[in-house]
Amino acid sequence: MTERSSSKAQAITSEVRRRIVDREWRQGDRIPDEAELAVEFGVARATVNKALQMLAEEGLLDRKRRAGTHVTVNPARKATLTIPIVREQIEQAGMEYSHRVIAQKESPIPAEIARRMELPEGRLLIHLRTVHYGDGKPFQVEDRWINPGAAPGVAGIDFHRVNANEWLVRNAPWLRADMAFSAENANARDARLLETRQGSALLILQRTTFNDLGAITTVRVAFHPGYAMIATH
Repeated sequence: MTERSSSKAQAITSEVRRRIVDREWRQGDRIPDEAELAVEFGVARATVNKALQMLAEEGLLDRKRRAGTHVTVNPARKATLTIPIVREQIEQAGMEYSHRVIAQKESPIPAEIARRMELPEGRLLIHLRTVHYGDGKPFQVEDRWINPGAAPGVAGIDFHRVNANEWLVRNAPWLRADMAFSAENANARDARLLETRQGSALLILQRTTFNDLGAITTVRVAFHPGYAMIATH
């Protein structure tokens, strides 16, 4: 796929995702077929196919031959087979990548995070807040906890220099993942970091990955309205 068609596919994934988040297309609904969407967006059918396939891999669409494409009835805990590197995804969309660490410290995990990671409450883990940018515009915000016990070597990493998503994908392979999507209104922090209005509808991804040493990381990702989603480790 050319850079131009890849960019168009990203734009289609963004719009389809917006319709799902805004409930224009509800869980279980059959969406228009590829030919109709190709006409609507003024692109080749292959570009629509690529866009819908990306959303199916994210768990938002269920595609079956002859039955058509439907909005997933229950996208929670439907993990994809691979976790892309955010930097590469942004660059492939034709944008310049950058990131900024808002906070990086060792903190005791609260009860909710402990349950998600199957760890004792109060365990000291690395807590990170990071913003990923495409062409200088906020792309997504991560609130992440990392368990050094399941990611050897992570304690010595300066995530101001390398983003946590990329380091984890390359150095901490996972065996299973729990994942859930939801729609939330932007709180004050999300709105400030994403440079959007407080109360704006956001797509939220919660993902926790595990290996044979235990939970590696859990992350809450808030995606900027209008930007294509990137699955993160």
